[in-house]
Amino acid sequence: MEYDMLLLRFGEITLKGRNRSRFEQVIHNHVKALMHKFPRAQVIKEYGRIFIAINGEPLEPMIAEMKNVFGVTSMSPIKVVPSRLEDILQTGVDFINELGPAPGTKFKVTARRIWKAFPHSSHEMNRLVSTPILNANPELKVDVHHPEVDLRVEIREQGTYLFCEVIPGAGGFPLGSNGKAMLLLSGGIDSPVAGWSALRRGLEIECVHFHSYPFTSKKAEQKVIDLAQVLARYSGFIKLHLVPFTEIQTKLAKTGQDNLIITMMRRAMLRIATKLAERNGALALVTGDSLGQVASQTLSSMNAIGRVTNLQILRPLVMTDKVDIIALAQQIGTYDLSILPYEDCCTLFVPKSPATNPNLRVLENVERSLTDLDEMIDKAVEDTETIFIRPGRTIKRRENTEDNVVQESWF
Repeated sequence: MEYDMLLLRFGEITLKGRNRSRFEQVIHNHVKALMHKFPRAQVIKEYGRIFIAINGEPLEPMIAEMKNVFGVTSMSPIKVVPSRLEDILQTGVDFINELGPAPGTKFKVTARRIWKAFPHSSHEMNRLVSTPILNANPELKVDVHHPEVDLRVEIREQGTYLFCEVIPGAGGFPLGSNGKAMLLLSGGIDSPVAGWSALRRGLEIECVHFHSYPFTSKKAEQKVIDLAQVLARYSGFIKLHLVPFTEIQTKLAKTGQDNLIITMMRRAMLRIATKLAERNGALALVTGDSLGQVASQTLSSMNAIGRVTNLQILRPLVMTDKVDIIALAQQIGTYDLSILPYEDCCTLFVPKSPATNPNLRVLENVERSLTDLDEMIDKAVEDTETIFIRPGRTIKRRENTEDNVVQESWF
C-alpha cells in the first residue's frame, strides 16, 4: 500500500503538564535530525503528535529510524484524502480492499471529526464509512469491542487521514530531557543495556571505559567503540572517555588483598568517573549492576563501592534477570558485540575468592596506605582520551584537557 504520511504519537510526556511543550520540541528536533537520510520528507509538528509527509521516500527504512526515537510510543502510516464525503468513502473501500483481510475478520470503523464544519458527526461517519466497505466485503464481521481491523478516520480541514496499523515505538522520555549521566561502559553484556535504558528514560549519557594496556588489546578498545556506536544510533551522538587504568590496577594488585582487589578497582573507577562527571556537567553515574550476579554486585559490595561518590548511582538493571538482559541486548543490537572474546580490564587480576561482603573499614585502611593513589586517580583523569562518535563513524579524538574543550551539538 502506498501511504502519504507517517504519524508519530507521544507516550508518557503527555502527563508532564507545563513541561510537555519542551519535551515535544526535543522529540521534534530528534526526528528532524534523523530525517537527513530522507531529504524529500517533511516533518510537521502538531500538539501531541508529529506527522512526516513521506513525499516518495521509502517508508520501511523511515519507520526503522523512528523506532529509535525515545518518547514516541507508537506510529501509523496513513493515507490522506480531501475532506469530502465521496473521497473518504471511496478511499475507505480501497484501503480495506488493498489490506485484504481474511474472511470472518472482525472489523470496525472509528471516525473522529476534528474539523467541526464537516457536515457529518463522528457517529454518523462510523456508519457512512463502514456501509460501502461491508457491501464490498460481505465476509467481514462487525465487532466494535474487539476488532481485528480498526479503520481509523480523522477528519481535518486540511485533509482526512485514514490508517489502521499501529507500530510500537521506543517509548520512554525524549532524549536528554532528564539531564546528563556518565555510563560506566565495559565490554560486557550488561552495561550497554543499562546505557540504552538510561537513554530511554530521557538521560543524555557520556560513556566511560577503563583500559589496561598492555594487558588489554586494541581489539578490546575497538569493541567498546563499536558498542558506543550502537548506542549512538539511539542518541545521535555519544562521547566516549577512554581512561588509562593500568597503573592503578597494578598498584592495587600489589596490596596483597586479593579478595578485595575487585572492590578496590571499582571504587577507583567510581572516583574517576565522578571527576569526569563534574568536568562534563553530569549529575549521576549509570552502571550495569544486577543484584547478586557477581561478587561485586552483592548488596554489601555495591554499598561499599558506592561510598566513594556523592553522585547518584543509577542501576537500571539491578532487579533484572540475566536472561532478560540478554534478550534486551539482542533487541537493541549490542549482544553480538558484547560476546566477542576480547578481555577488558574488569576481567584481569580476578581472584579465586573475591569478597562478597567487604569490610568498609578494611577497604579504607588499605586505600589510605596507598599514599599516591589520589595522585594516580587525578593523572588518570588528565590522561583520559575522549572520542566523539556518531552512528557508524568516529568523529574526532582528543585529549580531555581543561584548555581544549570541543563543543559538539547532539545532532
